[in-house]
Amino acid sequence: MFGDSISAGYGLEKDQSYPALLQKKFDQEKLPWRVVNQGVSGDTTSGGVARMQRAIERLPAVVLLELGGNDGLRGLPLTSTRDNLEKMIKMFQAAGAQVVLAGMTLPPNYGPDYVKGFEKIYSDLAAKYKTRLIPFLLVDIVTKDMKYFQPDGIHPTQEGAKIVADTVMKTLRPVLK
Repeated sequence: MFGDSISAGYGLEKDQSYPALLQKKFDQEKLPWRVVNQGVSGDTTSGGVARMQRAIERLPAVVLLELGGNDGLRGLPLTSTRDNLEKMIKMFQAAGAQVVLAGMTLPPNYGPDYVKGFEKIYSDLAAKYKTRLIPFLLVDIVTKDMKYFQPDGIHPTQEGAKIVADTVMKTLRPVLK
């Protein structure tokens, strides 16, 4: 898991993050995979690019790339977010990893053009580099009452993280066979 605070499990105990919960699922299903959580709270795509070498040195077989949300929340240029994500995809693939891209969206107050452009980055890159795509990582925890989010409205609660782990597992399962 190469991401930001969503992967790092912001506000949760270490064993409550969705990557930790995925490891529990792998263990229960006797899948021979080990989850390495490289989520860094507050990280942007440029920060991800800066720490790529260490990630590649671990020789990952599969990488869930979950970055970009902080770029969007900071209103960074879409071109830089796209370029950085593309660079990471290419580097992971060149190192032999299968990439699963975890998309994100933004609150509507960022404007429809920016939000649509932001979301399109993920679908365009997934198509171009033939990666699996989770169009919106948190899709299954968005409810009217937002009960699966912490009070900040951004990070999953413990119960929300369980649901996100299920969302990720649906996409990862065929990759792990």
